Amino acid sequence: MEQFFHVIVAYIDLWGYMAIVIGMALESACMPVPSEIIFGFVGYLVYLGRMDFTTAVIAGVVGGLIGSVIAYLVGYYGGQPFVAKYGKYILLSRRHVEMAQKWFDHYGIKAVFYSRLLPVVRTFISLPAGFAKVDFAKFVIYTVLGSVPWTIGLIYAGMLLGENWQLINVVGHKASLVVAAGLVLAGIYYLKRSRTKPSPE
Repeated sequence: MEQFFHVIVAYIDLWGYMAIVIGMALESACMPVPSEIIFGFVGYLVYLGRMDFTTAVIAGVVGGLIGSVIAYLVGYYGGQPFVAKYGKYILLSRRHVEMAQKWFDHYGIKAVFYSRLLPVVRTFISLPAGFAKVDFAKFVIYTVLGSVPWTIGLIYAGMLLGENWQLINVVGHKASLVVAAGLVLAGIYYLKRSRTKPSPE
């Protein structure tokens, strides 16, 4: 994992935004690429002034969408038998796929949005969406809507940590829960504030 960590950092440092697109495409296509490390380091580069925040967010969302579409198409055309037979060759965990399937069974296509804020599930949720052959346009919309706050949250966390951005690597998936909780609390605060705001006469 330590070697993998250094490889990711080196590629982002060398290729810039394209490395973000490729890295997030791999993660969203069910590959074991931790987005916490990608976005944490990207946030640090934004902190240093070597990357633009908005461009980095766009690159992350685009990469996530590309990988999600690939996984969706694998699920759509290959189905569960294909994934069960060949998933092991790309280090695809059956347990993780089953976890994503349970989320999809419970929430339906909305799980494509909600799961983007959760560790593990977000990486594999596109497969059961493909299995169910959900509407592709809706799948894309929910994927983008879920990816935007997640991408912004982690890059911003890397910016706030600055020189200590590697703490994201230490806490691993727990960083996902922190970001998700922060986004939920921010949403609740916004809703309460908008409801208590006096209406214009």
